[in-house]
Amino acid sequence: MAYVPVPKDLSKIKTKVAFNLTKRQIVCFAVALIVGLPLFFLLKDSAGTSAASFVMIVVMLPCFLMAMYEKHGQPLEVVVKNIIQTKFVRPKERPYQTQNLYAVLEKQRKLEKEVSAIVKGNNQRRRTGKRPRKG
Repeated sequence: MAYVPVPKDLSKIKTKVAFNLTKRQIVCFAVALIVGLPLFFLLKDSAGTSAASFVMIVVMLPCFLMAMYEKHGQPLEVVVKNIIQTKFVRPKERPYQTQNLYAVLEKQRKLEKEVSAIVKGNNQRRRTGKRPRKG
């Protein structure tokens, strides 16, 4: 009896469309071909075959990287975006800050105590008939 290995994590399985390639890979390879091949034929006569092929490889390489490269299940553009944000956009030091609810409650209690003392002082002055001094 033949045994077939079944992967444990099914979220990493990608649907293959044609030639054992995903849709993303087919689109990226097509874009690379559409951009690189005409560039090669345009540069072949003026720059020579070897220089034209080198330029074609340099132009097509980003498309190939976008098609094939993945890190932790994330495509190249997501990885590059994260690197740019951590290196240039976000601050270098990100201190851990918590919101201390107990300090807020303690401050509220002190304010309420102060307000009640002011109200109590005004009530006592009214009973004795003394007016607060202006000054």
